[in-house]
Amino acid sequence: MNVSQVLEQFSSSGVETCFHDRHINPQIYADLNGANWSLNDYVARGGYQALRKILGKDGSEGMSQDQVIATVKESGLRGRGGAGFPTGLKWSFMPRQFPGQKYLVCNSDEGEPGTCKDRDILMFNPHIVIEGMIIAAYAMGITAGYNYIHGEIFEVYERFEAALEEARAAGYLGNNILGSDFSFQLYAAHGFGAYICGEETALLESLEGKKGQPRFKPPFPASFGLYGKPTTINNTETFAAVPWIIRHGGAAYLACGKPNNGGTKIFSVSGDVERPGNYEIPLGTPFSKLLELAGGVKGGRKLKAVIPGGSSAPVLPADIIMECTMDYDSIAKAGSMLGSGAVIVMDETRCMVESLQRLSYFYMHESCGQCTPCREGTGWLSRMVDRIKGGEGRPGDMDLLDNVAENIQGRTICALGDAAAMPVRAMLKHFRHEFEDHVQNKKCTTGSNA
Repeated sequence: MNVSQVLEQFSSSGVETCFHDRHINPQIYADLNGANWSLNDYVARGGYQALRKILGKDGSEGMSQDQVIATVKESGLRGRGGAGFPTGLKWSFMPRQFPGQKYLVCNSDEGEPGTCKDRDILMFNPHIVIEGMIIAAYAMGITAGYNYIHGEIFEVYERFEAALEEARAAGYLGNNILGSDFSFQLYAAHGFGAYICGEETALLESLEGKKGQPRFKPPFPASFGLYGKPTTINNTETFAAVPWIIRHGGAAYLACGKPNNGGTKIFSVSGDVERPGNYEIPLGTPFSKLLELAGGVKGGRKLKAVIPGGSSAPVLPADIIMECTMDYDSIAKAGSMLGSGAVIVMDETRCMVESLQRLSYFYMHESCGQCTPCREGTGWLSRMVDRIKGGEGRPGDMDLLDNVAENIQGRTICALGDAAAMPVRAMLKHFRHEFEDHVQNKKCTTGSNA
């Protein structure tokens, strides 16, 4: 599906102007062969106009730091990495008058199962992330930044490095950008594939050359971040939204979405759909419309369940998700999270015990081992689900699973413990009968291997 087809889908909703001239790489991207990723192509699409605007290099008076932050606040942009924290508010936490070095970090450590949006933005439109980071650095008075890129996508790292070289050669990066008194140095950092490094403080530890393990908070990165200096961290997609906001205004971006959920969001739709892929839609779009864009449930089968925000988000059964709109508040009200925007669709043939078995093994494997509840608890969860799936479950296992998950959740340094516990509790809440069926019949009678 190309951009024009997406516009047709929304032509009656009055939001088509949100997509026109929007040079954040749309859901299927300008050219899947990557021919349109270069600086010349980006500039031809209006790239770096937002940077020229804030620096007054477009004939205007320019924008102050406060004006840039106020515009981002007005846009309603919330962090696209999972937490959904208001971006403009986060930027305002940076102590702009701090006399020493400050840092800006882009979290491109995309390791959440089901999520594949950030790597495509970086691969097919890297300059929009670069421009967004430069604007953010200007707003917060930062002169050095890093983009931490997931270790298993080395070709994306290479593409971003090439884009950085183009930007430096053209005067968009480095000292006295575009002849102004503003300087900003940006570097790419290659991660090592550890899921835990997607947690912002573990990412900082890794950037410093140490083992990627989460830090205790407080202190928070805004006051004690990279190398102990004030640091602001945002997701790739978050930075990619900034140039459009500056060019068109915060109100225009907010109008693309809904109150408290400004703009558009890229959703990585996978699982049992006809057309899996990345889809950028206005926040507040009904889930049914997103499912339609992805071609509906594969093979014409019935929808059974959806994980709406990556593997760490609680699962929602079909009757609940079909009543939801795709935005932070609606999904939270339904009992899950929008998270990273990874929408995992499961049809009527899927065994939920088997699905949980795979998820629980992943979180056991990816636990850094720093916290006892997570280190031991994720192993217990995985082994108990293995036992149930293998026909050796006991009548009290469901209550024991829920109890272990409850004692992990909220008791760890970072959110990985919660990420392991919440899927367990949600599966038991909505599909307990399948677990009971496995215990009673010693085999699966509801899934694809029935």
